[in-house]
Amino acid sequence: MTLSLSKGQTISLGADTVGLRKLHIGVGWDPVMPNGFLGKLTSPKDIDLDASLITFDAGKKPIGIVYFGQLKSADGAIVHSGDNLTGDDIGDDEVIKVDLTQLDPKIESLVLFVNSYQGQSFDEVDNAFCRVLDDDTETELCRFTLSDQGAHTGVVMAVITRNDGDWQLKAIGVPGNGRTADQLVPDAQQHI
Repeated sequence: MTLSLSKGQTISLGADTVGLRKLHIGVGWDPVMPNGFLGKLTSPKDIDLDASLITFDAGKKPIGIVYFGQLKSADGAIVHSGDNLTGDDIGDDEVIKVDLTQLDPKIESLVLFVNSYQGQSFDEVDNAFCRVLDDDTETELCRFTLSDQGAHTGVVMAVITRNDGDWQLKAIGVPGNGRTADQLVPDAQQHI
């Protein structure tokens, strides 16, 4: 059964999942539909958002970033599906897979965020969500739907933290103003 998270809510990813080894982190969004009569006759504008995952050590020092320009982590444990330029797909627009068994042991936190390299604001985004699945069983563990819009170009979506051998996920949903993954590192560090 999927758990729908609220902003600020934390859950254990391991307590109800025996042998959780691999995560499927899916991110999706839609362009805002144009309003009015003419809006019904036109197609929505493509929205190019980018899902990224920044890894941190126990001291909140960044270890690595996986995003559309760096599709794999140095240890090979994190793999990005590639760039979706439109937001038109049904379901996950971009996917990041994490093999927890292969993850560098120095990594204590993973911060998921979505940003617009093109500089499009979240006023132009609708139905943004992230979801986490057990990749081995394809069971959806939790989902977080972003309800806030605004002039910002990035959002810290969630933080996954190692806690005594278990992994916990906290839904964040806080805006940031960066167009690239490295510009959002300070925003990410605030939520670890």
